[in-house]
Order: sequence, then structure tokens, then C-alpha cells
Amino acid sequence: MKDYLGAHMSISGGIHLAPERGMKAGCGVIQVFTQNSNQWRGKPVSDADVALFREKWGESGLHEIVSHDIYLINLAAPPGEVRDKSLVGFREEMERCSRLGITKIVMHPGAHTGDGEETGIRRICEAFEQLFPQVPDYTGKVLLEITAGQGSNVGYRFEHLRAIIDGSPCPERFAVCLDTCHAFAAGYDLVTEEGYRQTFAEFDRIIGLDRLQAFHVNDSKKGLNCRVDRHEHIGQGAMGLAPFRFLMNDPRFARVPKLLETPKGDNDEMDAVNLKVLRDLVESGSAQARKAGRETHRRQP
Repeated sequence: MKDYLGAHMSISGGIHLAPERGMKAGCGVIQVFTQNSNQWRGKPVSDADVALFREKWGESGLHEIVSHDIYLINLAAPPGEVRDKSLVGFREEMERCSRLGITKIVMHPGAHTGDGEETGIRRICEAFEQLFPQVPDYTGKVLLEITAGQGSNVGYRFEHLRAIIDGSPCPERFAVCLDTCHAFAAGYDLVTEEGYRQTFAEFDRIIGLDRLQAFHVNDSKKGLNCRVDRHEHIGQGAMGLAPFRFLMNDPRFARVPKLLETPKGDNDEMDAVNLKVLRDLVESGSAQARKAGRETHRRQP
């Protein structure tokens, strides 16, 4: 039985090749771009492309394939060319995902470019007020990704994500992707056991754990609260192995997709290396039971 660990896979040569690449790397879930991530307009996805992708996905046994929108999109941008292109770009992303059968789109909320966080959040809400009715065939979720807070990006606090959800006329259409590197860089202490517990208690209080529907599992090149988005291999950065051990043994998230976005290395071999590191952190059932017993003992008066 495949687990819910995986990585972002290239679509070079055709999106239908991504599921097989994921299988070879040992993935149970994968993330893809549905078009070139650095271009506003992608190559149209033909009916034949759709059929082949769905066939290869079915053969792969992958639990889930998640999409990530292109990096150029900024729905928090002020009126003008970037906002106009962003609205078209995200509408086309939803159209492609609807046809491909992908039901989760991860997106960076956006950058307010100097106009303030409240204004940026309002613009994102207004964007989705337009977008959802334009693509009724896409009935999946938009996963707001927590950001590192670099530059004028919004989304580095759980409160920002909650404000976007609440400000939309369709709050049920949103969930959250928690990037471990971004959260750490934004000031959420995932490294200590108490910090990990408090972070997810805060997430549950502000957003609700039921909305946490994907993880990006990345170590950080920089330290806590650095506000810098720089991914590192698992256990080789400022976070170390501890937060990933907590996550891999947290039964609340056993069936939530956990996707690597760590550096690939030559021929993408580092995905398999990082996946093994994560799987090696999983404790046996007996070890988890002993730990639970120790925790219960400590809490007793």
C-alpha cells in the first residue's frame, strides 16, 4: 500500500509522463505544473493529452495528483496588466485541472506590491469572486499556501489565510497547503515538540485542521523567522530532522499528501533520497505507544 509521500514531478515531454516519474521515485502522491511555470500562456491540453494523462494516472496507483499554479500569477496585484494576466492564468489553470481530473490547486496568495496587506487580501477575495463562476466545471479546492513573508507577500500568517477564506463568497472552495520551510521562515517554530504542538493548535483554532489538505515538506536554508524562502534537503538545513519526525508520526496527517519541493540534483535522484529519509523517521506502532504512555504519565497530576 502506497503512503501519502511524494514530490513535485516534471512534465517535460508531456504531462502524461509525470505519474510514471513519480512511481520510479517511490511516490504515493505527486504535484505537477499543468503548464510551463514561467510562461503566462501554456501549450493547450488536447483531448488526447487528457485521455493519456488519466490512463497513466490510473495505471500508476498514485493516491492523488495535486497541481501548483504558475509562479507568475499574483491575484493580490493592483489593477493593470499583471492582475489581468493573473486572472486569465488562474482561470485557465482551473479549466485544465477540471479536464485532467485534478481536484486540488496549490497557489501562493500573492504580493500586495506596496499597497498593504489588507488591500492585497481584499484583491484576492475579489479575484475569486470572479473566477469561481467562470469555471463551474472545476469543483475542486484551491489550496492557499502559507508563504515565508518575503517582500510584500501576504499569507505568512494563519490569520491572512483565514481572512481570504472568510472574505470569499465561496469559503467552502478553499483549503490550505502548509509548506514547512515557509512556516518556519515566517516564525512558526516546528522544531521543538512544544512549538510543533502549539503551531498546529493555533492552526486548528484559526483555520481548522480539516482545511489542512496538503503539505510541502522542505527543510530551510535559513533560520526561524528569517522571512526568506530557500528550500533545503530534509535534515540538512536549519530545521533539522525533528519537525519531520513529528510530522511523519502525527496520525492526524497520515492521509494528507506530503510533497517534496527540495533541490532535485542530477537526474532527480534526490527525491528518492529525501523520501527515504522521511520514511526512516516513521516509528513502529510499539514505539508510538510507548511514547504516548510517557506523555500521558507526564500529564497526570
